[in-house]
Amino acid sequence: MSFAQSVALQQAVYAALTTDPDLSALVGSAVFDALPAGDMPPLYVQLGAETVRDASDGTGAGAEHRFTLSVVGKDAGFADAKTVASLICDRLQDAELTLSRGRLISLRFERASARVVLSAQARQIDMQFRARVQDG
Repeated sequence: MSFAQSVALQQAVYAALTTDPDLSALVGSAVFDALPAGDMPPLYVQLGAETVRDASDGTGAGAEHRFTLSVVGKDAGFADAKTVASLICDRLQDAELTLSRGRLISLRFERASARVVLSAQARQIDMQFRARVQDG
């Protein structure tokens, strides 16, 4: 197993999201690894939790990364957040991202959940993706 591609995968996903013109038109530069201090924009994307497990095989060390991307919106409905979530799925599903270490074998959407966060008066969509990476 190798956790070594975790940073490379995160950087590639972040780059794919921040350079997508359609996504930028909706959220601007509001794609965050760590939430900034102060007031949050009305619609943003946050990189979230990640779980990694061994996926080594006869060709070498590898890992399966399951990671969460969240879309958070302050609008009364889910329409804007769902539009952003759809764009993210379109951009990442089977994407051919270049990693700074290792290589991406596959990247797939797994599931999503949408909920109202009453304490923040927001709508949040959490999407989970599965990436298979190989070292070397």
